[in-house]
Amino acid sequence: MLSETSALFLYILHHPEVRMKVGKPFLCVWLLVCSCLPALAGSGPDDRPITDPQSIASAMHAGARPIPIDDLYYTRSVSSAAWSPDGKQVLFTTDMSGRQNLWKVNAGGGWPIQLTQSDDRQYSGAWSPDGNWIVFQQDKAGNELWDLYAVPGNGGEVINLTNTADVREENPLWSRDGSTTALSRKPKDGRVYNIALLDWKTRKVRQLTNEATTNHSWNALAWSRDGATLFANRVEVAFTDADVYAIDVASGKSENLTAHKGNILYTASSLSPDGTTLLVTSNEKGGYQNVALLDIATKKLSWATDTKWEANSGDFSPDGKWFTYVINEDGRSDAYLADRGSLRAEKIDVPGGLNTFSGNPAFSPGGDRLMVSHESSVQPGDLWVYDIAHRHATQLTFSAVASLTITPIAPAQIVHYKTFDGKTVSALLWVPFNLKRDGTNPALVLPHGGPTGQTVEYFSPRIAALVSRGYICIAPNVRGSTGYGMEFQKANYQDLGGGDLQDEVYAAKFLEATGYVNAKKIGITGGSYGGYMTLMAVGKTPDTWAAGVELFGIINWLTMLQHEDPELQEYEKSLLGDPEKDRKVYDATSPISFIHNVKAPLLVLQGENDPRVPKEEAEQVVGLLKKDGKVVDAHYYSNEGHGFEKRENQIDAIRRTVEWFDKYLRGQ
Repeated sequence: MLSETSALFLYILHHPEVRMKVGKPFLCVWLLVCSCLPALAGSGPDDRPITDPQSIASAMHAGARPIPIDDLYYTRSVSSAAWSPDGKQVLFTTDMSGRQNLWKVNAGGGWPIQLTQSDDRQYSGAWSPDGNWIVFQQDKAGNELWDLYAVPGNGGEVINLTNTADVREENPLWSRDGSTTALSRKPKDGRVYNIALLDWKTRKVRQLTNEATTNHSWNALAWSRDGATLFANRVEVAFTDADVYAIDVASGKSENLTAHKGNILYTASSLSPDGTTLLVTSNEKGGYQNVALLDIATKKLSWATDTKWEANSGDFSPDGKWFTYVINEDGRSDAYLADRGSLRAEKIDVPGGLNTFSGNPAFSPGGDRLMVSHESSVQPGDLWVYDIAHRHATQLTFSAVASLTITPIAPAQIVHYKTFDGKTVSALLWVPFNLKRDGTNPALVLPHGGPTGQTVEYFSPRIAALVSRGYICIAPNVRGSTGYGMEFQKANYQDLGGGDLQDEVYAAKFLEATGYVNAKKIGITGGSYGGYMTLMAVGKTPDTWAAGVELFGIINWLTMLQHEDPELQEYEKSLLGDPEKDRKVYDATSPISFIHNVKAPLLVLQGENDPRVPKEEAEQVVGLLKKDGKVVDAHYYSNEGHGFEKRENQIDAIRRTVEWFDKYLRGQ
């Protein structure tokens, strides 16, 4: 989930737990009718003003205190929402019980009911068209070897539909008549996802696509009304090239609807009810993502947005008159409702943060309501039901424990700074309350995951715990990040831990320039690629960092190739090149080449079942540093994969992190 890391795009495509969550309570929502397109051609990353570090201030608040860790982590997360076919219920995944299980609630409000119970995580719940069944995906102890399961819509015995120990089956999508479920499928040792079809009566699975390359994956997006055609995206592993296809279900024959030359992204998200139009996201406009309507017959695009920020398409309304999309502007998102005929859009006006849609699709079956998602850096995620006719939203889920509604939480702010080569870097900055500008305070740099990802203004229990304990935190969106155009996304290719690491170092310089921070009390912590960046930082730029905590990070790209999931092997090669021809690149970008230079005390946290960054990477880090006599400690979580999902492990990990930084940055 986004509360810990921004995952790479393919991870997002195939793993619904990586998402924009939903959040902050608000009294009502109003639609502001715009007379023009919501995003003007001149807006975008080029217009970012540089932030004066001295303008940063610590607000005074008499009620500020360290937020109890249990309060933060007993606050629930909400994801994978889905309307029931009659529009009366909403299904969703939440960790209300401490585990990510399926719950449902009356769409008009009320106490939610737990639908399934498992020690393992469950996502992507999808109602059958008649509402009698719900199909979802579940793995085991974080191993990402998902099976598809079914549970009656009113509760009952859970059935494993696929029961394949060495195959991933994900993202169920029912046909209109309920006879077939499309799914994404990848063998454990496979490099790509294909689309398969599950016959509901026989439970037999038939593979529909047969990808011939090692670096393109498929995901289904919509069935035609008659069930004869399945529309799908075919995406290159580094998410620099993609196309939209129409697939004949009977024969498997496919037609490329967006055939093009060069690397351009075209991905569809929704099919109009009349079957004539697809809602598409594309970076055809200069490498910047925009939203368009694709006429299936003529293959022509009608653009709905014109922006250099990151626009993402959503859903068509059941009557086909409206569609939705979201624009991510520098880490904050606004949600739009657009008229299909005129392409004019109405922005749903909610407080700042992440404003998007949920509901699978967002429109209720009757088309009169939208499932709105909202969160910010100071309040956790919740679902709201938006009544379109009355321009009014009603809160549906309540994630925060009561104490958080009266506890002051320092908000994030977006800052911009120039890095070593003149590029502008955006970052989220959290400044604790009641600090003195005397150059004595500790601070942390928080590199994100991916590297193809972005830190956005979300609610993070981890960051809130650290900031409320006096740590200034900055999360830079360094080169290689999404959200700022394809050129910026590609700016770290074959240079991982090079320019992007310097962008992190310059974030530390920005912190020092505020006048609040002691340069000898700056730490660094991150997970996945953020863990890699932590290792690279403490080894390659050892004098910048006083302590580090790395979570499931990479130490050696060559050993990663030997142990990681085959799909990620292809992703790694797309970033670094051929491991034989480009061996020097692999060596230069691996933290193992710099590990003997480490000065900062380092804590390592790792899931034992991680298929993305295997345990062997963490063991290498610990073994080498111990051999050198450096200060290092480690903890392994036996029932976790890539990221910690079980509440007791999340609490344990943040307690260890706080204790580590208190000891080595504060001297406590």
